[in-house]
Amino acid sequence: MLFSIFAVVSGANSYRSIETFIRVHLKGLNKALKIKWKRAPAHTSIRYALQGLAGEDVEKAFRAHAALLNLAPQVEGARVIAFDGKVLKGSFDSFKDDKAKQMLSAFAVDTGLVLAHIEIDEKSNEIGLCG
Repeated sequence: MLFSIFAVVSGANSYRSIETFIRVHLKGLNKALKIKWKRAPAHTSIRYALQGLAGEDVEKAFRAHAALLNLAPQVEGARVIAFDGKVLKGSFDSFKDDKAKQMLSAFAVDTGLVLAHIEIDEKSNEIGLCG
């Protein structure tokens, strides 16, 4: 799963592209993680493994890991939080006349973690939303 995450963050968008990422970076991944894989798993094996995961369990694991990372020391007792609004790519549906989805996210500057995100109705002045 970790290799799949690396691949997706690097731009992979299919099981075959995840397989390609692992194959291309196998030597470095083996060295970094101290494993001895001889070859990348087939895209069908990757698909089978990822489809067997429950989304709720994956989210729970990510949130637990992020909570541990979020324990970083704060600067002078204060935490700096940055807010950023984005339009979700591909969320506009002209056939159904659906507007593109707008998201507002809060980031912990010291750790770079997303602390929270919410969907907002329409694009507005992000500063005004946070004040």
